[in-house]
Amino acid sequence: MMVAMELLLVRDTFTDTSTTGVLTIDGKDFGFALEDVDRGLTSDMPLAEIQQRKVKGKTAIPTGRYEVRATWSPRYGRMMPEVCGVPGYKGIRIHSGNDAEDTEGCLLPGKTRAKNRVYTSAKYATWLETQILLALGQGQQVWLTIRRA
Repeated sequence: MMVAMELLLVRDTFTDTSTTGVLTIDGKDFGFALEDVDRGLTSDMPLAEIQQRKVKGKTAIPTGRYEVRATWSPRYGRMMPEVCGVPGYKGIRIHSGNDAEDTEGCLLPGKTRAKNRVYTSAKYATWLETQILLALGQGQQVWLTIRRA
């Protein structure tokens, strides 16, 4: 039986600029994650509805469960975690950044947060990326579930 790493992001703070939530790994507290604005999208919505409501580069990932894979990022020039199978989205990464200007739909992990920001992101994103790539390299699956509180 294949072991899996489970990431859970529970969104609990919503502004007109960004969304933040609590991130856990295999049920253990990790920190927080910042995303773009949550526009109420869900992975089971018709694609046409997602495309109609989505604002390119300024909309959080639809709530749902997604596989995370290691893929080559032309932008960053290295293998990185990619959130796959997101309807109406492509190239969704988990990477460092501090505010909504840094995200373009991606997930920005951090140790602490304030309104529209996460902090210590570079260190936490590097650690999380390493853990994900190690798990994948050992043949584990990695899953990300996103839901609202």
